[in-house]
Amino acid sequence: MVPRAHDGITLFLGSAARYLRCFEKHPGVYFKTTGWIEGGEADGDLGWLALGKKLGLRQSYEEMVTKCGEENGCHPWQEFGTLARHYGQYTFIEMGIEPDGSFEQASRDEAAKRGRAFEKVAGDIEMIQHLVNDQWDEKEFLVVRPGHPIIAGYDDHIISTDAVTP
Repeated sequence: MVPRAHDGITLFLGSAARYLRCFEKHPGVYFKTTGWIEGGEADGDLGWLALGKKLGLRQSYEEMVTKCGEENGCHPWQEFGTLARHYGQYTFIEMGIEPDGSFEQASRDEAAKRGRAFEKVAGDIEMIQHLVNDQWDEKEFLVVRPGHPIIAGYDDHIISTDAVTP
């Protein structure tokens, strides 16, 4: 069972439709959640599993040049080392589990430090509840049968599946 989601943020917003509305309104938005902040944005205990860490994308310019040489280290760092430059807004998704306002404030502070707009939106656990409670509507979830790959889609279904050809 796989949620028809653009990414994990869809689950925090409650639906792919709401995610898409948020993205269309602010295509350069960087979403923040309590868990993301609390876990150190993949720099916490499980940071070694993060794709960016494995690919070396969290290295400084100097580390990249030392590892790859001036010519080989410079280009990847320019492309990947400053991914945040593409974001124009930080959006904190409030899920109702926050012990106080510190996570929201941390998001506000980071947005201000980077000169970005800030917005707070209410989260919605409906999609997560449907997943956990076996309420797998075909519009929200994809049932993947053994031997069938998941295929990215560019339509309202987001993902689909097809039988593997022998």
